[in-house]
Amino acid sequence: MSNIKIEVCAGNVQDCITAEKAGAHQVELNSAVHLGGLTPSLGTLILAKEKVSIPLFPMLRTRGGGFHYNDVEVETMRKDAHLFGEHKADGLVFGFLNKDNTVDAKLTKEFADICKSYNIDAIYHRAFDCTPDAIAAIETLIECGITRILTSGQTPSAYDGMELLAKLQKDYGDKIELVIGSGVNGDNAKEILERTGVHQLHASFKSWANDPTTNSSNVSYEYSDKGSYEEANLELIKTLITNISK
Repeated sequence: MSNIKIEVCAGNVQDCITAEKAGAHQVELNSAVHLGGLTPSLGTLILAKEKVSIPLFPMLRTRGGGFHYNDVEVETMRKDAHLFGEHKADGLVFGFLNKDNTVDAKLTKEFADICKSYNIDAIYHRAFDCTPDAIAAIETLIECGITRILTSGQTPSAYDGMELLAKLQKDYGDKIELVIGSGVNGDNAKEILERTGVHQLHASFKSWANDPTTNSSNVSYEYSDKGSYEEANLELIKTLITNISK
C-alpha cells in the first residue's frame, strides 16, 4: 500500500470527511456526481479545505453531456480555475475535446498552464476515454503539461480496459500518471492494480441515502428509485483498502 493512492469521487464536503476518515488519500471534488461530476461551489472547496487535510481536486465542468464547450462555458471554467487556484485547491480536473473527439490541445494547454501558475496538478478526466486514438491523445496531453489522466482504458468498466491501461502505463508511465476509474470496487481493485501496474484508483464508493422531504403526495424530486441522493460510503472505502492490502 505504500505507493498506492485511493481517490474518492466526492459530491460534497461530507463525502470528503468520509473519504479521509476511511483512509483514502485524495479527493476529486464535484457537484452532481450523478451527471458525471460538475463544478463544485467555491464555498464547498473552502469548507472542505477546513475540514480535511488530504488533497482536494475540484472538477471544472459546467454541464453534463460531452466536452466540447462554447465560449461562455469556457470563460466560466477559466474563472473557476483561477478562484480554485487562489483558494488552495491541490489540482484541477478538466477535459476539452474538439468536435471530432480529439483532444483540444489549445484549451488543454491553457488550463494546464493555469494549474502550473498555481503550482498545482493538472488532471485530465475521462474525456480521454472518448478520444478515437488513445496513443495520440496521451501524447498530446503529455505535450500540454497534464500531470495525470483519469481513465477506464476507453471501456465502460476499467476491468474491461486493463489491456490498454497496462500498455499506457508501460509506455508512458514515466511521463504522466494514470488514475484508473469506472467500476472499481473492493472485489476487483487488487487484480486491476496487479494486471495494469497503475498505482492510483478512483471510485465514488456510493451508497444511497433517504431524505423524507424528497416526495410529497403530489410532487417528487427523485432521480433514482434507489434512494433520495448518493453519498460516499465509509465501509466501501475501507473494504477496498483492506482488500488491496492483503
